[in-house]
Amino acid sequence: MNSTLSRRRQIWLTLLLGTVSATGPLAIDLYLPALPQMKVQFATNASLMQLSITACLIGLALGQLIAGPLSDQYGRRKPLITGFIIFGLVSLAMAFIHSIGLLIGLRFIQGLAGATGQVLARAVARDLFSGKKLTKFYALLNTVNGVFPIIAPIIGGFMIRYVDWQAIFILLAVIGWVIALAVALGLHESLPVADRQTGGFHTSLLSMGNLLIKPAFWPLILATGLVYGALFSYISASTFVFQTGFGMPPQMFSLLYAFNGLGIVVGSNLPGQLAGRFSNRQQVTTLLTLAALTSLILIGSLLFPANVWLVSGLILILVVLIGALLTLTVTIIMDQATSNAGGASAVIGLSQNACGGLASPLVGLTGSSYAAMAIMLFICNVGALGLVKVQGKLAKA
Repeated sequence: MNSTLSRRRQIWLTLLLGTVSATGPLAIDLYLPALPQMKVQFATNASLMQLSITACLIGLALGQLIAGPLSDQYGRRKPLITGFIIFGLVSLAMAFIHSIGLLIGLRFIQGLAGATGQVLARAVARDLFSGKKLTKFYALLNTVNGVFPIIAPIIGGFMIRYVDWQAIFILLAVIGWVIALAVALGLHESLPVADRQTGGFHTSLLSMGNLLIKPAFWPLILATGLVYGALFSYISASTFVFQTGFGMPPQMFSLLYAFNGLGIVVGSNLPGQLAGRFSNRQQVTTLLTLAALTSLILIGSLLFPANVWLVSGLILILVVLIGALLTLTVTIIMDQATSNAGGASAVIGLSQNACGGLASPLVGLTGSSYAAMAIMLFICNVGALGLVKVQGKLAKA
């Protein structure tokens, strides 16, 4: 890690940025156990409820396209503080609505505001670290980030046992405002004025767009998006597969979902532990191959009587691999970004949230079945593996 930072400062930075980057996904994980209850109260269907997930993901994607370039011009702190204040206001508003259409619209705005956390946590890390230090820091960052998928559904599951779903969004509002205060008081500006881009917002957008056409970037940007799509194929379908398909009560599902969240934490740590022995590219290729094979086995299990423990075990393996792959793909891309870390982080976020946003309704169109989830996981993992191999060939050309 950066030797100019004290150990205490590094720990605080890891905890703060991990929390900041998790707030967008937290807006999804916390309310997952409430989806069946909300479906009944809004008198709608599973696909429309999952569209509220998609709307948030689209907001997260587009919001990063705004926050990333702006932060390359004006620094990281101001966009973060503004984003989380808005996140809190919109979350509070959702506690008082009764229309599925309005919910979907507000979820989009919530995603726009929460996007600042995802894109700028990566950018701040890139401002401070590079190489193996960056890999290790992203591993730590994703470890902290991964704690929230563990605790969020547990909190959400127990909340809806005693209170209505509206309380979940009130809690999200409080979280947003607390984070805004923590950033204002505890995060130093990481991008010096001398290193900021000039020439206006359109110049920053153009610089970000140039990344998309570089042979060293675009296949990996799409690959990290597909890995994220695999994760959201599981996330969006899991509550219906396990609660509706396998008949799990909400509290048991929350514990299972949390255990899989622990798998993401374990996976996120793997690249940092292996950084001294294997290159990031070697790790990515090997782990994507394993993910594709595990997805194929999950599809093969459809030929036999449904077994909740077999499905749960295979899903656990996949989320461990996905946790590691998200750390690796993001590190490889960001390590190549120098003067526009915000823009590079934004295109990562665009790819990830766009793929996640597409995967969620595609799984939902078939009723969020076990088969649809398995097939989507296989498609995403195989596609990502192919893109990584394409990038390797382009880099050598």
